[in-house]
Amino acid sequence: MNAKELVGKLSWLGHDSFRLDGPSVIYFDPWKLSGKPPVADLVLVSHEHHDHCSPEDVELISGPDTVVVAAATAAGQLPGAMVVRPGERLTVPGVEIEAVRAYNVNKFRSPGIPFHPPEAEHVGFVVTVDGVRIYHTGDTDHIPEMAEIDCDVALLPVSGKYVMTVEEAAEAARTLSPQFVVPMHYGSGIGTSGDGQRLTELYDGEVVLLEAE
Repeated sequence: MNAKELVGKLSWLGHDSFRLDGPSVIYFDPWKLSGKPPVADLVLVSHEHHDHCSPEDVELISGPDTVVVAAATAAGQLPGAMVVRPGERLTVPGVEIEAVRAYNVNKFRSPGIPFHPPEAEHVGFVVTVDGVRIYHTGDTDHIPEMAEIDCDVALLPVSGKYVMTVEEAAEAARTLSPQFVVPMHYGSGIGTSGDGQRLTELYDGEVVLLEAE
């Protein structure tokens, strides 16, 4: 599978939630799922906030063989979840997982208190499937650690609400230089529906706008 084929198997479920269909079914931060979604082989949860860590949604897509991997702050809400911290790597059948840092540098809930502080050990995930590397940033700003991340597909937040702005996302994309960028964390009350389109104007690389399911 190449990066273009992987993007073709990717569904945006709204907000920061995605499903990758094949060869394993992988969910990133499942939230507000509808209908009867496919059972997961792997569920990845970046941090404990309710719009990323939803025990009800994880239960909905879990089967007897589902593996759940979560940041330490979220794992306590998810029975049986494997805890992962920034810098750690693990492998489940057919999938390599690397946890990377995710935090704010200039988004604050109160003076000097970021929404996502570095010490919380929230994570993004770099997942390798059939040799293709997809990076789900979690909730983060454009941070220096991104310069060390190698990915083919980057899922980047763009709303500026708790996360990087679309301008900062364009800078992050230039830092990462993936083959494809997919914007997330916009629309549905977060940012505006035009934030994704704005990224296509600010970043010269390949931006794929997915319709939320």
